[in-house]
Amino acid sequence: MSRIREDYEKTAWRRLVHFINGDEKDMTEEAGYEVETEATTQRIHDEFFEEAEWNHRKEKADTMLSQYEEWPETKGVVYFRKLYNLIAGVICVAIIALLLITAAQLPSFGGTDNPASNEVAERYIEKGMEETGAVNIVAGMILDYRAFDTLGESHVLFLGVCCVMILLRLDGTESERVKKEAESNDRIYEPKNDAILQCVAKVLVPVIMLFGIYVVFNGHISPGGGFSGGSIIGAGLILYLNAYGFKKTGRFFTMKTFSVISVLALGFYAISKTYSFFTGANHLESFISAGTPGELLSAGLILPLNICVGMVVASTMYGLYALFRKGGI
Repeated sequence: MSRIREDYEKTAWRRLVHFINGDEKDMTEEAGYEVETEATTQRIHDEFFEEAEWNHRKEKADTMLSQYEEWPETKGVVYFRKLYNLIAGVICVAIIALLLITAAQLPSFGGTDNPASNEVAERYIEKGMEETGAVNIVAGMILDYRAFDTLGESHVLFLGVCCVMILLRLDGTESERVKKEAESNDRIYEPKNDAILQCVAKVLVPVIMLFGIYVVFNGHISPGGGFSGGSIIGAGLILYLNAYGFKKTGRFFTMKTFSVISVLALGFYAISKTYSFFTGANHLESFISAGTPGELLSAGLILPLNICVGMVVASTMYGLYALFRKGGI
């Protein structure tokens, strides 16, 4: 039995038969052909131009998008640099003008009516031990009369480490390749069983640490204090690091240690001196006594403040060295 072709109705013979029988329109419709009319021609014309207009708009949009994407890398960089230089210049000029105006309003240097030449220095010398309890006049001045200045200096050290950390620290966002390169580069400076250096460090580091602690604790009764004692302790930490490396130093000093020391020391400093200045400015009785001058536990808050400053200075010295060397603490 023969099989009918699927396109049988579209063959030339069937079309001829339909034409003879007068049903060509029906045949074309059944075969899937569309009879071209004026409406059909107009519709095809409109669809063609709509598609052409859409393609034109799409091409124009793609061109604009590519220009916007390239703008930050071309003209955007130029405009940003010009704006940055302009803003930086305006800020610098404003700061310079403010400093010049302030300097012009200051009392003349060495003048008899200059407070720095009479009652201030006289008060520090004559009433310093009585009011602060510190034998060391410098310690009484920077940690009692001008304690908030010293708090600002301590914050400057902390902010300095933060800025260096932002620029140099290798954190979780860095690629593994960069971290491995940093580790391999640091191995050049790591001690390779240097017996002489380690033997010297084993003897010197404890002595340096004890001397730094002594300078900090006796800063109110003898020359010294938090800044000098903290520098000595920081030098001891750096010596230990160079002798034994980051692996052993990381057992007792890490990024967490640095953060805890900085927060506790600066926080205690700010809170304690706020209380001290509040009571003194309002003539309120304070439970903090100046003690007996010359004794270790004397001078009120100067001893704990010296400890706080020393901890911040020591942590800052070690942190800066570690960040510049390895990109981490």
